[in-house]
Amino acid sequence: MAETTSSRLLTLLSLLQGRRDWPGQELADRLEVSGRTVRRDVDRLRELGYPVESLTGPAGGYRLAAGAAMPPLLLDDDEAIAIAVGLRTAARASVTGIEETSVRALVKLEQVLPAHLRRRVEALGSATIVAGTGGPTVDPEHLTTLAAACRDTECVRFDYRSRDGTATRRDVEPHSLVNLGRRWYFVGWDRGREGWRTFRVDRLRRPAATGARFTARRLPTDDAAAYVQRSIAGAWSRYEARVTVHAPAAVVARRLPFDAGAIEPIDEHRCTYRGSEENLEWLAIRIAMLGAEVEVHEPPELVQALQQLADRLARAAQTGGVP
Repeated sequence: MAETTSSRLLTLLSLLQGRRDWPGQELADRLEVSGRTVRRDVDRLRELGYPVESLTGPAGGYRLAAGAAMPPLLLDDDEAIAIAVGLRTAARASVTGIEETSVRALVKLEQVLPAHLRRRVEALGSATIVAGTGGPTVDPEHLTTLAAACRDTECVRFDYRSRDGTATRRDVEPHSLVNLGRRWYFVGWDRGREGWRTFRVDRLRRPAATGARFTARRLPTDDAAAYVQRSIAGAWSRYEARVTVHAPAAVVARRLPFDAGAIEPIDEHRCTYRGSEENLEWLAIRIAMLGAEVEVHEPPELVQALQQLADRLARAAQTGGVP
């Protein structure tokens, strides 16, 4: 009986940790006991130091309150594996200092995992290769400050260094944080410029909540990730290309990285590609990577760059078999 009661208490605690509010009858149904037994079990958890609050209302209910003295978190098998894999991935992340912190947390987690779960985590770790980011890292405090402002619909101010090195002070209504590829992006409504903007988090300095609340606005795209992708594709560069590609848009999209430009379908067999680069040769190479016939509309210099690339490749093909 004692073993059954202890097992039920652990199950009850796991349920309370997995959801904010629980009606009493629903807990009873999940545990297959009476409401009176649930009340007794809740009292036992309180005696053990778990801050379980009672909810008022017609049916009543329970909530596990947050607190600094919170007892250990209970995880089911899938949750434990998900956290372990996430920590291994975070150890190679683009957040400054998180690598060492993630390793420490992973060591603590693996010490308390049952043997069968530890073997599964170790198998995943030995068979999985996570490439290093190789890009700029961001301050984790910046991420948490911005995330809290997004959650609380509270304006933030920060110093920002643009791509050309111009430093400005921004006052922004935050919307969301987006991680794409090797970089973190912050999306929000810039009050000074009266428009939506995308900011690279690694270029932010001294972000701070202002205390001013705002009514959330609607993004001009379906989601924040789509908005960031569109912003990256439309970012200013020295050379802006516009070409017609004789291939379906879906086919062309699969041949390019997410941030390599914008693709718009014309019909079932053609699409328009827009891309930008500081270096004209790189832009020509990107056009060649489209893997289809193209018509160049702009810039005029791109035609010459493509011809030079074609001549160079032709010479390489002719001499490739010569010892």
